[in-house]
Amino acid sequence: MDLTLKKVVKYLLKKYGAYPSKRFGQNFLIDKSALKKIVESANLHLKDIVLEIGPGIGTLTKEIAKKVKRVIAIEKDKKMIEILKETLNDFKNVKIIQEDILKIDPKYYILNTKHYKIVANLPYYIVSPVIRKFLESKNPPEFMILMVQKEVAQRICSKPPKMSLLAVSVQFHAKPKIISFVLKKSFWPQPKVDGAIIELSKIRSQKSKIFTDLFFKIVKAGFSQPRKQLANNLSKGLELDKERIKKWLLKNKIKPTQRAETLSVQDWIKLTKNFKWKIQRQKKET
Repeated sequence: MDLTLKKVVKYLLKKYGAYPSKRFGQNFLIDKSALKKIVESANLHLKDIVLEIGPGIGTLTKEIAKKVKRVIAIEKDKKMIEILKETLNDFKNVKIIQEDILKIDPKYYILNTKHYKIVANLPYYIVSPVIRKFLESKNPPEFMILMVQKEVAQRICSKPPKMSLLAVSVQFHAKPKIISFVLKKSFWPQPKVDGAIIELSKIRSQKSKIFTDLFFKIVKAGFSQPRKQLANNLSKGLELDKERIKKWLLKNKIKPTQRAETLSVQDWIKLTKNFKWKIQRQKKET
């Protein structure tokens, strides 16, 4: 059964009384070349354990299962679970779990495995929270191959002077790279935007919680009003005197007049390492 054929997708949905859900962001991949590119990019081996998020009818799942030791497929939609049981019936190395990926503990579905990969055609509405969830996990994957929106992929991979909070957040933990762009006509129903296959590699183990929390406190303050000067944002966000902020920036070879989007991840890490003040809590009037 060729799951990339639109007529097959429609047949399976009709058979089980299902339909493409906008709520779950369901756009089924019907492009064989894009499917092949995702699988090839994952560099899969027979010893691998792969976590797939939002398998839908199992189009990508089948191709992964042919090449690895085990696939753990997490699907939220009950109707898709019924379809998966049919389309993946011949694969004994696939475990299907009906859950919301954003609500369950990773230990539950990874089963304490230290080494695993994530390969997924992600529903667009959960891209950012899924990436954040796994990059910040105590047991992050070896790497991730994801189908995401083209614009989101470009933002994640951006460099100074066009950095964003999302880019810094991802690049703090991993090295992102766009593998290929995928036209919106490669999906059914056709989404409004093109997609991109993105690789997140060199995922680092979580730094100390104290450092990580401080890092993102500083970064979020810097990006609080992206079009404003860095010194103003940091002074307001960290509740510190602007002159002290200016000296801190200059010491780290950063101009106070720069904008947050012009700083690299290494600039933010250096600023965090050289941060010497306790962040004041805003006092509430009683």
